[in-house]
Amino acid sequence: MSVRGGVGAGAAGLWLFGVLLVPDALEDVTPGLWARIPGEAVVGAAVLLMLPRRARGWAAGVFGAVLGALAVVNLLDIGFGEYLGRGFNPVLDWGLLDDARSYLRDTTGPGTTWLATAGAVLLPVALVVGTALAAVRLSRLLGCHPAVANRSTLLAATAWITCAGLGVQLGGAPVAADRARETLESKARTVRWTLRDEAAFAREAQTDPFGATPGGELLPALRGKDVVFAFIESYGRTAVEDPAIAPGVTATLDRRERALEASGYRARSGWLTSATFGGSSWLGHSTFLSGLWVDNQARYRTVTAGDRLTLTGAFRKTGAWDTVGVMPGVQKAWPEQRFFGLNTVYNAFGLGYEGPKFGWSTMPDQYALEAFERLEHGRERDRPLMSEIILTSSHQPWAPVPEMVDWDDLGDGSRFESIERAGHRSSEIAADAGRSKEEYGRSISYSVTSLTEWLERYGTDDTVLVFLGDHQPLAKVTGPQPSRDVPVSIVAKDPKVLERVEGWRWTEGLRPGEGAPVWRMSAFRDRFLTAYGSTPRPGGS
Repeated sequence: MSVRGGVGAGAAGLWLFGVLLVPDALEDVTPGLWARIPGEAVVGAAVLLMLPRRARGWAAGVFGAVLGALAVVNLLDIGFGEYLGRGFNPVLDWGLLDDARSYLRDTTGPGTTWLATAGAVLLPVALVVGTALAAVRLSRLLGCHPAVANRSTLLAATAWITCAGLGVQLGGAPVAADRARETLESKARTVRWTLRDEAAFAREAQTDPFGATPGGELLPALRGKDVVFAFIESYGRTAVEDPAIAPGVTATLDRRERALEASGYRARSGWLTSATFGGSSWLGHSTFLSGLWVDNQARYRTVTAGDRLTLTGAFRKTGAWDTVGVMPGVQKAWPEQRFFGLNTVYNAFGLGYEGPKFGWSTMPDQYALEAFERLEHGRERDRPLMSEIILTSSHQPWAPVPEMVDWDDLGDGSRFESIERAGHRSSEIAADAGRSKEEYGRSISYSVTSLTEWLERYGTDDTVLVFLGDHQPLAKVTGPQPSRDVPVSIVAKDPKVLERVEGWRWTEGLRPGEGAPVWRMSAFRDRFLTAYGSTPRPGGS
């Protein structure tokens, strides 16, 4: 064999070896990873040696392409694990790749997005094609030196079987590896589970404990109250418990609690376990409002296509409230408006904002709340108002983070241009976990301050505010294996409102205690409807 041929064969072998050992989690990328024996290489070599020359080449190409595709799946698992705390679902998650591209466009601009998109397309193609070519190159080498190939394959098989039988490990990982088999089995289980889950969830969604409750028997204890349900993006348990983040956030909560108490408000707070992690906020919103565990896109499509009674829809069904949504993160058609029972929805283009974007967020939370006051809450009306508000300033990448300004100076939002220019760029923050934690904490403090100052400034004796996080931030901020818990608070002046939830054993104030009850987020709807006097009447949906 020539020097050039030897280098090519060596490169092909290293490529194939690396592809076979690509892990599905970032924490598994350790030096010990490369001291493993991939069982698929041993089996593949043995099979190829038994085939005639022409069939050997075709089989090697197919074998390599499959291994390359499985490596792509493992890389997707790494990405999904880092951002969403779970693996890639080959049935449901393809649409999220387009969401990721939109997120990049909104936070980094079209140029970076184009480069990232090109890379995201070329890398899988390179892995599949490159691995196929490497396998074909090695198959030719096997055919040229069958005696050596047979002995080497036998030795490798003996070593693999011995290490597997004895459980030999290096760096905490078994030396006898079979990543491709593990990936195939894992994704096959995921596909089977997904298909079964869709059918099971559709049956579950058909039964609603309050599905047949007449409007007159819903929420009688809140009649006459202006009720606001506000979601704070990524406001998770990490924000109030992580030593690197909590001091600033808890100081903000305590300070704002004292200010609200001085204005006559009292609060109770607990924990909810979100159906999602790191992103896909709509899954958390729909879980909270529908009373169903909506933890994937198939479930979301199923529930929003039906007529299940949502918490917001219950207010509309009574006929006693006007219902409105403030959605500064919505930048396209949103047909779910009907499902959530909202008479009017203000999206990113309906709030009159003329200032700059802050990362992904189309406008600062303070402006969105002031626009809500101007357009709806502050208007004279014949009926009280129920509002759903989605606050977005604490959305990753947490750069730049807005700052509070005088409420009377908000105007059309152009006041924020100098603040946006002076803030950090997302490229400065995204790759640094320490700075991500710091800016994440600042963004949560900003959102909490905006919301509670709005209540202090514009709330009345009949205002009831329920606010919560939709999910925890991504794993770069939370660290490995975090909970999915988020804080939830009810704030009101009328003591009768909080007396209704005394049995919940929530903590007094805006900061839930460590021992406060933890409920699944899907449990809140029924508990809330029951606490405020609704009569359960089961019905289909």
